[in-house]
Amino acid sequence: MKHLESIRRLTQLFMSLVCVAFQTAVYGYYWYNYYSLEIKNSISEVSYWNRGNWLIIFLYGVILILFSNLYGGLRIGYLKNLDVFFSQIFATICANVVTYIQCILLAIGFLNYKPFVIMTLIEILGIGIWVFFSSKLYQFIFAPRKLLLIYGSRDIDDILTKFASRKDKYKVEKCVNIDQGYDHIKQEIEGSYDAVVLWDIPTMNRNYLLKYCYSKRKRIYIMPKIPDVIIKGATQLHLFDTPLLLTREYPLSVEQRVMKRLIDIVCSLGLIIITAPIMFVTAIIIKAYDKGPVLYTQNRCTKNNLEFRILKFRSMRVDAEKDGIARLAAQNDDRITPIGKFIRAVRIDELPQLFNIFMGDMSFIGPRPERPEIIAQYLENMPEFAYRTKVKAGLAGYAQVYGKYNTTPYDKLKLDLFYIENYSIILDLKLMLLTLKILLKAESTEGISQEQITALKGKDEEA
Repeated sequence: MKHLESIRRLTQLFMSLVCVAFQTAVYGYYWYNYYSLEIKNSISEVSYWNRGNWLIIFLYGVILILFSNLYGGLRIGYLKNLDVFFSQIFATICANVVTYIQCILLAIGFLNYKPFVIMTLIEILGIGIWVFFSSKLYQFIFAPRKLLLIYGSRDIDDILTKFASRKDKYKVEKCVNIDQGYDHIKQEIEGSYDAVVLWDIPTMNRNYLLKYCYSKRKRIYIMPKIPDVIIKGATQLHLFDTPLLLTREYPLSVEQRVMKRLIDIVCSLGLIIITAPIMFVTAIIIKAYDKGPVLYTQNRCTKNNLEFRILKFRSMRVDAEKDGIARLAAQNDDRITPIGKFIRAVRIDELPQLFNIFMGDMSFIGPRPERPEIIAQYLENMPEFAYRTKVKAGLAGYAQVYGKYNTTPYDKLKLDLFYIENYSIILDLKLMLLTLKILLKAESTEGISQEQITALKGKDEEA
């Protein structure tokens, strides 16, 4: 098993290098035949170092790797093929834009953009071919991991459905209930499984089985509970000869809060200026459609459960909640207007929240603000949902990047707690960049089912 994992990692590394090498070679061709010549001509009075070409091409490869790692573009075998394809295209576009700006700075003037467009199209074609053949080769060499799933009293249909969506990566061979006893479970663990999934079982049982699997060198997948997420963000101390973990009463230090606020002010003001024409046109179209109000305001909760009025472009009918019941948007919701469907799909409806950020009601990154009525419903079943208000609400957050619109509140809470307990300015910047990618993914705006009012599902309400 150990050798198989090493081979798996080396195979993934080789596949990644093939993709990066191809794209860097394409860039090298266009650099030598187009842009290096234009730059030489534009700065003819300056001595041009030929070996600088190698440095520029190497730098492109480094930039491409950085964006690919950020967006998961090289993760053959980990992500779905379409996700790898889409992610690598997005990473390539980001790398090419950065490189084009670099060329402009070198030339001290604008350059012909057409070769860059053609280069990008060639790279996209190469990425498609690479993803197709790499994924086929990976699946031919490596069979799906055979899993043993150990579960408790909660329903497992949802997690089985999720594993079934990645048949190329996982295969749940058997499910065992914790009530069957340690002896039976340990006998199963020692079987021919590649990994064990410890799924929502009592903490005492989970800890016992975790240590047993660890002693048997078994790969383990664990569904974390909220205390696990909190501990993950703890600071390790060495005050004594006994290890200590420290969880702080304030998730953000004074310096972090000041820096975060400065970034919010500068970025929100800049984006308000840049997107002003888009917001102006959107306002005119919404008003012309049904003569209703352009903006939709609503009470939401931010840090310490303080309420504020969130601003959004109206995407639903004026009488969308005439019954007075607060509900999230459902799949194929007939309350959404045709214009609303478009502005929701491209996220234009969220642009007025830049003013909320500038005024200090929200931040760019943080848990999405919920309505007080919906929070009250969540708290009845899950008191820990209040933990999300330890920091200021955000335009986008960890749960939006790694979850979906209809992700359950319990999972959203755990995702947001990962952010709160592991906060850093670098993490904020990373999430900002990752948000650009999810803006183009339709599944991140997928509504809840028609019979639901909030994101709570039956199993959550019973928990």
